Amino acid sequence: MAYKTIVGLEIHVELMTKTKLFCSCKNEFGGEANTHCCPICLGLPGAMPKLNKGALEYAIKAGLAFNCQIAHRLKMDRKHYFYPDLTKGYQISQDDNPLCANGYLIIEGEEGPKKIGIQRIHLEEDTGKSIHTEAGDTLVDYNRAGVPLIEIVTAPDINSGEEARMFLENLKNTLKYIEVSDCKMEEGSLRCDVNINVVDTETGKKTNITEIKNLNSFKAVATAIEYEEKRHISLLEEGKNTDKETRRWNDVENVTIIMREKGGTDNYRYAVDVDILPVAIDREWIDDIKANLPELPQDKKERFMRDYDLPAYDAGVLTQSKELSIFFEETVKLCDDPKQVSNWVMGDVLRGLNDKAIEVGDLKFGPEDLAALLKLIKEDKISNNVGKKVLREMFETGKKPEDIVKEKGLIQISDEDELKKIVAQVLEENEQSVIDYKNGKDRALGFIIGQVMKATRGKANPQIVNKLVLEAIEEK
Repeated sequence: MAYKTIVGLEIHVELMTKTKLFCSCKNEFGGEANTHCCPICLGLPGAMPKLNKGALEYAIKAGLAFNCQIAHRLKMDRKHYFYPDLTKGYQISQDDNPLCANGYLIIEGEEGPKKIGIQRIHLEEDTGKSIHTEAGDTLVDYNRAGVPLIEIVTAPDINSGEEARMFLENLKNTLKYIEVSDCKMEEGSLRCDVNINVVDTETGKKTNITEIKNLNSFKAVATAIEYEEKRHISLLEEGKNTDKETRRWNDVENVTIIMREKGGTDNYRYAVDVDILPVAIDREWIDDIKANLPELPQDKKERFMRDYDLPAYDAGVLTQSKELSIFFEETVKLCDDPKQVSNWVMGDVLRGLNDKAIEVGDLKFGPEDLAALLKLIKEDKISNNVGKKVLREMFETGKKPEDIVKEKGLIQISDEDELKKIVAQVLEENEQSVIDYKNGKDRALGFIIGQVMKATRGKANPQIVNKLVLEAIEEK
C-alpha cells in the first residue's frame, strides 16, 4: 500500500508592538503577574477597545512578505468559545474576512522548490496564561491577555515532518527579517499547532484529522508529525480510523496523548464585535508598506549567489538570519574575499555561536575584528590553524586579533633561512622517516612536517615548511 501524509499548520505569532492590541498596556514579556493589564484587556463592563494601528501595520507587513492579498476592510469578530484565561468570556479575532489571504511560502523540498500555500493570516488578541500549582490550584496571569497576534493558517500542502520544520524555519526567518516578531518559542511569541491525517493513495480512504498541541520546538513539530503518521497508517492497515480529536505532545516519551474530542467551528459561535468599528484600509497605505519592506531571505539568498558568487548552500546558511547576513556583508566590505569570509562565518563563527548558545548580536567582537583576523591570515602573519585559536580567544575575551597575536607570540615564521635550520635538525633526528619516505611511505612526510611544526610551536608557515622539507630530502 502507498500512503500520503497531509499536514496543515496553525501558527500563532505575537507582534512586537509597544502596547497591546486594544489598549495602552505594555506589550512586554514577563513582569509581575497581573501588572500589565487594565479594564479594557480585562474586559470589564463599559470598557471600550481601540484598535492598535501599529499591530494592523505589522499584520499587513507579514501578509505582504508571504505574498498574500490584503483585504481593503478590516472587521473584528467575537469568538464565543470558553476561554478560562480571558475574563470577558470571548476572544476578539476574525472570522469570515481575514486581513490576509491566498499567500504562499517556498521551501526547498526533496524534488526542488515547493510552494506551501497560506490560506489566511488574521489578527487577534492573545489569551492570559494559566499557571497550575502543585497544590492543584490554577492561577491566571492576565499580562499576556490582549497582546496582538497573527494566526497563520497553511493549506494542507505539507507532506512530512521535515517539510514542516523547513516551512517553520523559513517562516520564522522571514518574520524576524521584517521585524514584526522576535519569534521566541521559549517565551511563547511563536506557537504552532499541527493538523494531520493520512490517505491511502490506492483506495482513497482517509483517516480523520488529528490536531496536535503543546509543541515547543520545530524539532518537536517534526517528531510529532512522524509519530502521528505511523499511528494513522497503522490504523488504516487494521481497517480502523482515528476520531476527530485534539492530542498533546509528550516530549519526554515522544508520544501524543488524547486531550479531548475535536469540535467544529460552530462551537466558536462567531459574532461581529460591535464595539470595534470596521476599518477601511487604504490601497496607498498598503503600497507604502510594501515599498518599505526590507530585503527578504529568498531575495537576499539569490543576491548573495549573484553578487558574491556563492553556492546556493552557502548563501542559504548565511541568510538564515538577518543579523548573520549583515555580519557577513560588513566583513566582506572590509576583507573583499567573499568565499574566505563565507567559510569562516559558516564554520568557526557559527560553531562558536552554537557552542555558546548565543546570537550574532551577543558576540564580543564585530565584523571589523573578523576582517582583521582574516587579513592576518592572508598576509601569512599567522597560519589558518592559529587563526582558529585566535578566534576562540576573541569569543571569550572580545580582544582584538592583533593584540592576541602579539600577547601570545603567534606571529608566523616565514623566514626561510630560519626554517631551513629547524628542518635540517628535524631530518637529522628522524633519519628513519626520511628513508621511509624515499621508500614510498608518503605518511612519513606528514610526520616530518609535523615535527617541524612542533619544534616551532605551530608558528612555522606550513607551505614553506612543506617546500623546504622536500628540497632537503632530495638533497640527501
